[in-house]
Parts: sequence; C-alpha cells; structure tokens
Amino acid sequence: MITFILNNKTIKTSEHSGTTLLDFVRYEQRLTGTKIGCREGDCGACTLLVGTLTNDIMEYQSITSCISPLGNAHGKHIVTVEGTNLKGKLTTAQEAMKSNYATQCGFCTPGFVVALTGFALSNSENNYENALNAISGNICRCTGYKAIEKAAHQVVEKLEHQEKNSFKWLIDNGFIPEYFESIPQRLKDIEGKYLNQPKGKYVSGGTDLYVQKADHLADNDVHLIAEKDYLKGITIENGICTIGTNSTVSDLWNHIELNNRLPHLKKYLKLVSSEQIRNMASLGGNLVNASPIGDMTIFFLALNSEITISNENQKERTRKLKNFYQGYKTFDLKEGELLKDITFKLPTEQSFFNFEKVCKRTHLDIASVNSAIQLSVENDTISEAHVSIGGVAAIPKYLHETSAFLVGKPLTLETILKANEILQKEISPISDVRGTTDYKRLLARQLFFAHFTELFPKYFTLNDFIQHA
Repeated sequence: MITFILNNKTIKTSEHSGTTLLDFVRYEQRLTGTKIGCREGDCGACTLLVGTLTNDIMEYQSITSCISPLGNAHGKHIVTVEGTNLKGKLTTAQEAMKSNYATQCGFCTPGFVVALTGFALSNSENNYENALNAISGNICRCTGYKAIEKAAHQVVEKLEHQEKNSFKWLIDNGFIPEYFESIPQRLKDIEGKYLNQPKGKYVSGGTDLYVQKADHLADNDVHLIAEKDYLKGITIENGICTIGTNSTVSDLWNHIELNNRLPHLKKYLKLVSSEQIRNMASLGGNLVNASPIGDMTIFFLALNSEITISNENQKERTRKLKNFYQGYKTFDLKEGELLKDITFKLPTEQSFFNFEKVCKRTHLDIASVNSAIQLSVENDTISEAHVSIGGVAAIPKYLHETSAFLVGKPLTLETILKANEILQKEISPISDVRGTTDYKRLLARQLFFAHFTELFPKYFTLNDFIQHA
C-alpha cells in the first residue's frame, strides 16, 4: 500500500504507483485547487510541496505533480493549496498575492501560493532572488509579472526575522497551519520505507518519462527507484566528486563544497529548467534520456565524467560518459542495468570550467544549442581540454577532435579560431523547430568563443572574435 500524509490526512491507497500525483489529488481526493495546465511540468499550476523527514528534520520542496508518480509520495508529506489554508483568514502568501493585485483569472494562483509557502519552509536564505527562484516554474498569463514579484517581495519582508527550521514561528506568523507541527511524528509512524514493487520500467523523478508517456506509465508496471539509498548522495574525496544518479540538480545547487569548487555553479544551474523540476529530476535520468540537448549531460561531458553501471546482481562496470552514447536515443546500457553514480575530477586552480546555453526563453526552456568546456592552462599553454555541445548532432556531443587539438596549444586567438574550424567539421546540426542548420552552426561558434571571453577576459574580448570570425 502506498502510504503518505496528504495535507492533514493519512492516505493508504492501492492505486497504481505509476498514476500521476496530480490525478490522484484531483480525481481521487477531489482537491481541485491543484490545477491541470500543460501536463509537462512547465506552467506550475499543479505545484505541490513534498515534505521528507531526514534525521528528524523536515525538508520541504516544491514539485510539479503532473509529471510525478504517485508511488514517490510514499512516506512523505504532500501539501496542496488546500493544505496551506488557515481558519478564517488568509495565509501570508495568499495575502501577499491579494494585496498586490497579483491575480486575475486565478487559475495559476494556487501554484504561486504553494511555491511561495515552500520558499518560507525551505532552508534557503530569505532574500528576494531566492523568492523569485522559488516561483521560477510558475507561469501567469494575465497579470503582468511585476505584481507577482511584489507579492514575493512582501513574503520576503515578513520572513526577515524568521527562526530557521521553526514550524512554530511560521505558524505564529501565518505562513502555515498548526497541524504541520504533528507531521514529523506521524511520518515516523508510517511503517515501511520502501514499497513492494513489481518489475517494470525504471522510473526515478519521472520528469522526462511522464512528459512522453504518462498514460502508458499509469497503466503498466513501473519500478520506482527514487528512494534507493545506494543511488543517492554526493561525496568529495581527494579531489574526486562522486554523485549518486538519484541526486537532483537541487542537490548540486545546495552542496556547499561543490559551490566552493565551482564558484559559478548556481549561475549555470539556473539555466536548467525551473526550481520545481530541479527539485525532482534525477541526474541519472537526464543521462539515460540521451537527449542531444540534455543540459546536465553536456555539463558532465565537459567534466570528462565516468559513470558506474550496476546490474540486478550488483555487478558493476565503468564507462567514460563520452563513450556511452551510440546513436540517437541509444546508449551502452543492457537490460536490467542502472546508472549508479557519476564521477569526475574537480577543477583545480589551473583549470577552468564554463557552461553556456541559448534558448527562446532565458529560463525554463529547452536549449537550441548548449555547450560546456573544461580547460587546464599552464604557462599560457592548454594542457587539458574537454569540450561538449548539444543540439548539433544526434547525440549529446563530446568534441573529441576539437578537444584533442587544443591540448598543447598556446592560449591564443589563432588557436581558438583554428579550433572552431575543427568544431564545425565535427558537428552535423539539422533544421528543426529550434533553429535552422546555419543558425545552430552560428550558435555553436558563438558559444565556443563565449567560453574564452568568459573564462579569460584579460586575454580575449568579443570584438577580437567579431573581427576575425
């Protein structure tokens, strides 16, 4: 039985674990404040909070429930907009939306309220930028966004004196109802951390699979792996970072040491989807989706990552990620195998990393072309190079020839221009809805140049490339 707490009610259900959480909440529980919008995780109208008890501490994150399997709710606290309501008055988030005239038709409003409530419950710093990040996956089509931003600012102002991790403070100040204080003990009382599951399609976060085949997954056996402990965690030892494939982009975002080693990490990750998706999508899922424009795949290719693959008998093998992809949506993974972890050397003082992405919207969009690079430079000579690019081939592309050419070359404009010529021979973009062949070749060139102007501004300017390109 799938067992969890939905708002203030304990749920035990034998519903199919592959059903979407959205459909269960709306149609089985009749909690219709959670709206159906895009069913692709883009609009945020279906935003819910998922509370997880870890070492006696509750952690809440927002997710888009339209692409989340019901079975992943097992052992968690699920909060809909109805579950945030107070008796006889508006919550702080609801009042902020109302007083700033941040709602018109009201369809998207519940998602914003839930996302802002999640921000109040989170461990992130209470500042305006983080509040806007919290609603980055919510789209409103009729207010003009400034009124919503003002509402977020009002929430931040009230949180200025918040006692961190204090349900009591949040209750006393009208952010959440009183029953939240009882949740940790009630979650402890739920027996069985794991579901008994049949063999079926492996699903972790489900954010890509449910966009493509939600109906199929709702009707057929799925094997949910999001709570498998051996696929979790981030460790750093002797300059080597190992990331469990169940880890999410938010896990990277919140990892202090990784952010110290990659000081622009949050800037890169902000280009990846929205906070709701970053909270739920697994890194392993991004790799095996094998999308030619998978942001995190391009990211890890440039880090020259190695993956560990495990089978049903716990036998393991390793593979360089750059050699994993064999063709469009095909890769070196046998029946019954899973990606276990991703390993890479962290950049040193002599190495440099950058990630670039172009899409039709700045955030929450699929790339037209994306690219990453890692370079080691000693005495103005490139000693190591790894370049990756997406959107210009049938696979997420590691540029073997371009990377090899750069090694041993001086860090000069001539080297970079010659490397671009090799890059252009390595890629084979096609025209599609995200751009023509010529446009993608242009983007590939510009993003490649952008790596160098970003990483070595004392050496190169945009004008240097404009004059010679």
